[in-house]
Amino acid sequence: MAKIWATITANFDWFYMPNITWSDVVEIIIISYLLYHILLWFKSSRAWTLLKGIIILLIFIGLAALFRFNTILWIARNTVNVGIIALIILFQPELRRALEELGRKKIFRNIFVSEEKHSQNEKVSDKTIYELVRTAVELGKAKTGALIVIEQETALGEYENTGISIDAVVTEQLLVNIFEKNTPLHDGAVIIRNNRVVAATCYLPLTERSDINKELGTRHRAGLGISEISDSMTLIVSEETGGISVAYKGALYRDLDSDSLRKHLASLQNKHTDVKRFKMLKKGGRKHERKSKG
Repeated sequence: MAKIWATITANFDWFYMPNITWSDVVEIIIISYLLYHILLWFKSSRAWTLLKGIIILLIFIGLAALFRFNTILWIARNTVNVGIIALIILFQPELRRALEELGRKKIFRNIFVSEEKHSQNEKVSDKTIYELVRTAVELGKAKTGALIVIEQETALGEYENTGISIDAVVTEQLLVNIFEKNTPLHDGAVIIRNNRVVAATCYLPLTERSDINKELGTRHRAGLGISEISDSMTLIVSEETGGISVAYKGALYRDLDSDSLRKHLASLQNKHTDVKRFKMLKKGGRKHERKSKG
């Protein structure tokens, strides 16, 4: 038996097996946990978009090193120090918010929260569209101003944190009560995520465009501003005229009626509709095959 073991060890002497202790296992778990929550933090803020840009830049530098583009590599080496300072400046709001959350220990309360569950939910359901259209028409008749942001792929966590957390199903009664004049929550924007009102009285960035009609107020500028930096769709009701508008991808669509507003909101379902249609066709094909076999 000893000879057999000696033969096996002789044949595999090239294979290095590190001596792993319990402290190494604990370190790996801690580092994995921290990296996971750092990535979650990036994903829940605008820093995720900046991070993707940095990754593309690093890939480009890697290709330059592979093909020996000396000029590009020289520029990259000489801008590393400046780049680190620039990153700190760019991520300053996100870094400050992350430290504040760490101080409140929010990260430890969300250990077992599954992000996949949220990503699987439908962004905008038919019921949510129905409630939003009814809300806009009702507020327009009463000339009550409103600003409602529907989050898509770009996370709006940093703007959600500027408001008051709600977490409720989207209904006409709730939204009308939020935007009712002289109520605590009427000022600011409402953010909707996965068919739920997640926050109210949120502050949004204003557009810096100079070609905007001077008649448009702060609500329209805020709706345009958030549409320029994210893929969200914003529903705006004017307090002066009662007119209904939609801001999407940097464009403003004004003087909408209930049908045109419903079409704009339904356009957010296109990517989900394609998947559902494929599944339905697939199921229909299977049924047809079963009938033909029978």
